[in-house]
Amino acid sequence: MRVAAAPLYFAGVHVEDLRRTPVPELQRLYVDECRELPSGGLTALKSDPRAGARAIAEKIERRNHKAQAEGRRLWRLCAFELPLWEQGITLVAGCDEVGMAPLAGPVIAAAVILPPGTRIKGVNDSKLLTPEERDALEPEIRACALAVGIGRAEVEEIDTFNIYRAGLLALKRAVLALIPQPQHLLIDARKLDGLSMPQQPIIKGDAKSITIGAASIIAKVHRDRLMAQLDGEYPGYGFADHKGYPTPEHLDALERLGACVVHRRSFAPVAKKLGLIPVQQDLFATPKKRAGEAR
Repeated sequence: MRVAAAPLYFAGVHVEDLRRTPVPELQRLYVDECRELPSGGLTALKSDPRAGARAIAEKIERRNHKAQAEGRRLWRLCAFELPLWEQGITLVAGCDEVGMAPLAGPVIAAAVILPPGTRIKGVNDSKLLTPEERDALEPEIRACALAVGIGRAEVEEIDTFNIYRAGLLALKRAVLALIPQPQHLLIDARKLDGLSMPQQPIIKGDAKSITIGAASIIAKVHRDRLMAQLDGEYPGYGFADHKGYPTPEHLDALERLGACVVHRRSFAPVAKKLGLIPVQQDLFATPKKRAGEAR
């Protein structure tokens, strides 16, 4: 059992106390628990004769620099929202879709309205985050958001209308699912017909707008979980791992097992396996060409 720390390590700690504090306790308090140093504490640790104390000062300084950099990044990430919030437009929604390139499963879109002034540490384009980071941020975004809407375009709609139009359909459904409806819409390089609110398309918006970035995370986590469920319903394809993207493993499974009901018949590899005329071969020109565009 850990012995409770002496009172001087809590409220009222002074700079001179730091040099009397054992290095492991400094590590626990100011690195592991991220407690605030007293005024002048960092300078004191940097000049401490103990190498361990100076090493802790370096860790704290690196942490501070990282936090400051993240603060600046989040400020830039609100560049499109801030002018709207300052005008009193409080219901600003960001919208993004995922699942455009996979051979299987629906397109999923999300729309998110965040309270004015919101900063959520770590929010970014979902493609730049690890699955673990997305899974950790998703409930935080939902807890903070004023509204979250999910829209989807089914495989049958993708095959009927084409993937581009299906993506627009999923985005529109996500926006219409928001309660309350937004006063202004920020969207990743698209424009949606039939919506009454002003729209602002932003190229690569998921990396430039906090609301679009939040929407991209919600959509990605939602679709990944859906594909994991479909993996149980249609075993052998590995949907839980590759989420329907045309990976070598997926193409091999498609060759061995044929297409299942959640495969997109209008996509060339699936159409080829079924003996159908491929309609959208341009979407799969070469893996290298498509790698940077995959959503």
